[in-house]
Amino acid sequence: MGRQLVPLTLDNLTDLPERCRACAFWELGPVSDEETVGSGRPDREKEAWISAVLLEWGSCGRVVYVDEVPVGYVLYAPPAYVPRSFAFPTSPVSPDAVQLMTAYLRPGFQGQGIGRVIVQTVAKDLLRRGFKAIEAFGDTQWKEPACLLPADHLLAVGFKTVRPHPRFPRLRLELRSTVSWRQDMERALDQLLGKVHSKEPALRPL
Repeated sequence: MGRQLVPLTLDNLTDLPERCRACAFWELGPVSDEETVGSGRPDREKEAWISAVLLEWGSCGRVVYVDEVPVGYVLYAPPAYVPRSFAFPTSPVSPDAVQLMTAYLRPGFQGQGIGRVIVQTVAKDLLRRGFKAIEAFGDTQWKEPACLLPADHLLAVGFKTVRPHPRFPRLRLELRSTVSWRQDMERALDQLLGKVHSKEPALRPL
């Protein structure tokens, strides 16, 4: 089984799940997001966002292929490029960290080490660029696939709470800790990606 993690670009944006391509939850602030959804063109906003981040900051995601078939992706960027992050009560993301915005893994591909490879690839990219950590906003009341990741599963794969909140805690993963994860941590990460995206994520406004 051949696996590839290819940088996300405008050329392979169509390999993301349809709902993800049409979701601009993280890329826009709450007000702009409502206006964009009302106009019916959030896909254009997402394309414009990716283009701008690529030009100004560089790679902001990876698309995962197994035997040339897209099976998942991960999206990340500094919080300055993620307007929605400032709407959370536990913001801002630390200045030495990049925000893990969202991730996806198709059903049937969890438990194969792909989740570990995804995060380790992101970690190597960000370490090379001088960052020390990944941070994410978790959802303690997560019940179904959405743009946020469940807080308990982020904790299970090594994230630590840096700012608690009853609903949206901010969690942090030190990048160097991903170099030598234990086997149980790898399994937990695969379960995280598999459970979160057993369905395609839907837009969830705050």
